[in-house]
Amino acid sequence: MTDSDKSDLEAMSFEAALAELEQIVAKLESGQAPLQESIAIYERGEALKNHCESQLKAAETRIEKITLSKDGAPTGTVPLDEN
Repeated sequence: MTDSDKSDLEAMSFEAALAELEQIVAKLESGQAPLQESIAIYERGEALKNHCESQLKAAETRIEKITLSKDGAPTGTVPLDEN
């Protein structure tokens, strides 16, 4: 994956990445792509999957920080600590 591909992926929304990943899965499942293209789009799909997982994990962490205190009681909102 090139640096351009990485920066493109970092700027991509979850929804856009998921839509592209779904297109890749459909193309691979159809069996119509030549071998070299299949390998390239599989690699792109893996990067998209990792990007989506990362965004979901960040959202999950943020939601947990918003809704729970140290003892598990709701507290409203607290800043997201990324450390």
